[in-house]
Amino acid sequence: MAKKILQGIPASVGIAIGKAYILTRDHDCIAPMQSISEELVDAELKRLKDAIDMTIANLKSLKSKIPAEHTEYSSIIDTHIMVLEDAKFYETIARYIKNMKLNAEWAIEKGIGDIERSFRDIEDEFFKTRISEIKFLGRKILNNLIGVDQEIKPILSRVILVAHELTPADTVEIDVSKIMAFVTSQGGKTSHVSIVARTLGIPAVVGIEDIDEIISDDQLVIVDGFTGTIIIEPDENEIVDYIEKQEKFEKYKRELYQERRVPAYTKDKCHIKVMANIEFFEEVTSVLEYNSDGIGLYRTEYSYLYKPHLPTEDELYEEYRDLLTIMSPRPVVIRTLDAGGDKIGKGFEKIEEANPAMGLRAIRFCLRNKDIFKTQIRAILRAAVSGNCFLLLPMISGLEELLEAKKVIECAKEELQREGKQFNYDLPIGIMIEVPSAVCVADALAKEVSFFSIGSNDLIQYSLGIDRTNKYVAHLFQPLHPAIIRGIKHTVDVAKQAGIQVTMCGEMAGDPFCVPILIGMGITTLSLSPNAAPGIKRMVRMLSYKECKELVDNVLKGKSVIENNRIVRQKIYDKIPEELQFYTSFFEKQ
Repeated sequence: MAKKILQGIPASVGIAIGKAYILTRDHDCIAPMQSISEELVDAELKRLKDAIDMTIANLKSLKSKIPAEHTEYSSIIDTHIMVLEDAKFYETIARYIKNMKLNAEWAIEKGIGDIERSFRDIEDEFFKTRISEIKFLGRKILNNLIGVDQEIKPILSRVILVAHELTPADTVEIDVSKIMAFVTSQGGKTSHVSIVARTLGIPAVVGIEDIDEIISDDQLVIVDGFTGTIIIEPDENEIVDYIEKQEKFEKYKRELYQERRVPAYTKDKCHIKVMANIEFFEEVTSVLEYNSDGIGLYRTEYSYLYKPHLPTEDELYEEYRDLLTIMSPRPVVIRTLDAGGDKIGKGFEKIEEANPAMGLRAIRFCLRNKDIFKTQIRAILRAAVSGNCFLLLPMISGLEELLEAKKVIECAKEELQREGKQFNYDLPIGIMIEVPSAVCVADALAKEVSFFSIGSNDLIQYSLGIDRTNKYVAHLFQPLHPAIIRGIKHTVDVAKQAGIQVTMCGEMAGDPFCVPILIGMGITTLSLSPNAAPGIKRMVRMLSYKECKELVDNVLKGKSVIENNRIVRQKIYDKIPEELQFYTSFFEKQ
């Protein structure tokens, strides 16, 4: 077969060369759709209940086989079990049997479809990826109902996994130790497959349309996770070239791991704190393994997903307390709920929105649902006595929102004080700077908080009008765009004048072409994926604050992305070629 070169979105760095494995399932069940009589309703409800119970038992059996070091996969299975045990999930399906007299198979199709539609309009990719998980659970129940065992075909050797999409459910069913790389049609840089790949330290390329139909099983494939390039049936010279790149990168990673405990000081003794972003409590293991200076962002949304009830104050308190205790004395920044109301979950008001990304989400949702917000605030305040805690408010767009949120926090303090409960009265409060309006009024906001955390992903997305998960415009997501650089510089300058700290939180913090710019602006705390910390620390040690400051001065004069990219390359590539050599081909395309 002739060689093909395809271009996708680079999602996890690295090089892989191997045989393709197309993710398919051995069986594809077809559900019979029938109407039933009133006399058969109870029998169909029992069939449905038995199938759900069997699915739960299957998942528990699968969980027991997962190695102890892969706790993130156990957490995914726990979430799936929680969904299946939720009475609301059951009732969504069962009502089609009770009210419309449909057989259990047809009711599953209809009920799962209802749940999918509840998620479909949510712009946040975190929630969009949950659609495939719900579909997965529906298939599992249906297979158990019909008696079909839909198993993933076994992986017998190390392969490059190719799929239309890869769900969290899929990743817990495959033997990840045999996966050299992921290639998918669906997904973006923040999708589940990308996060899993970065966690495992293997390359991934996403966003290649119909990739599972273009590549065949056992074809030789090269995956370049730096540029997003896929080469099908490469020639001998390409194989030799990529083997050399692969060996260099593997050697580089081994060196980084050995240096992971060395602190990040620039050559002129400026200390840069390198913190971690995490989503699940279990990720604290990676934070400690890679010796991050703390947790710069703890996303709390996971605690609210799929539960049969909203988490109680005590449940949240125990989660936050345990995290703070383990990390103490290292700092932990806990971000309050950053999600919208248009999702599955008891206790949440159903909101119909044409554009949820611009709608009732994050702090707006919390201020509309102050009881939910206050419950979380009380839990954080109480847990904060157990460690070095900071509270972070997401998506603040102006002073009014911030002041209203602070009133809720003060109210929570007064309640705890009256109840005689122990809490941290002086808990530092910060805000995410992630929308353009917050940049414009940063001077007013800085007077009301202890720190800023710049969310580069959303700030770039909202400032440039780019959906970073859309493969057609992902190339326009440019952190060195003059508008982005000037906005960040303004925010940092305002924070300095107010005497408050600034953290860069997002992909820019782990981007080797952006880190010198951030240091030159005066940002001394970066927060990124735990396993990216050693590489960024090494890079910091190769730089001086003085040369970074000079670089920023030059970039601020740039009038275009191309010009800024060229300036950065000319100034820093020759100084730290080892750190940047793996990113050069991507950089030169800009």
